[in-house]
Amino acid sequence: MADTTEAAERMALTLAQGGLQKATARVLAAFLFADADSVTATELTEQLGVSSGSVSGAIKMLSTVGLIERVPAPGSRREHYRLREGAWATLMSTQNGMVQAMFEAADHGIAAADTDTPAARRLAEMRDFYGFMFRELPALVDRWWAARGRPTTPDGPASR
Repeated sequence: MADTTEAAERMALTLAQGGLQKATARVLAAFLFADADSVTATELTEQLGVSSGSVSGAIKMLSTVGLIERVPAPGSRREHYRLREGAWATLMSTQNGMVQAMFEAADHGIAAADTDTPAARRLAEMRDFYGFMFRELPALVDRWWAARGRPTTPDGPASR
């Protein structure tokens, strides 16, 4: 088995420079370099030497954006997680809960702001951007899957 620790830490550094919190970046890198099909939060805590709260927060965030998912682990009393198949396409798709949350937050903000104010204009631009992304991303993701030779279904990539 290759020692991928340095490569994983370099990946985490790159992810953190890209805007992820450091602990979340390290957890994502651990998923990317994991030799097992799934890992537990306890395993991540021990491997990374970070608090269980940091791992829990990272798992929640990575789940919200669609990069990881909880999976069954018969015989285990712990919850197991894995990087989703098609994680990157999911991140950029309408399955990304954060994109939907941003759209809804902007829409709610517009309702609260006075009309014809700088705040209302900024919030409208935000809402319009996320609305545009919701309309355009499915076709882009479908083209990604097609380029990889995988057909798509209305719910995402078809199973192998």
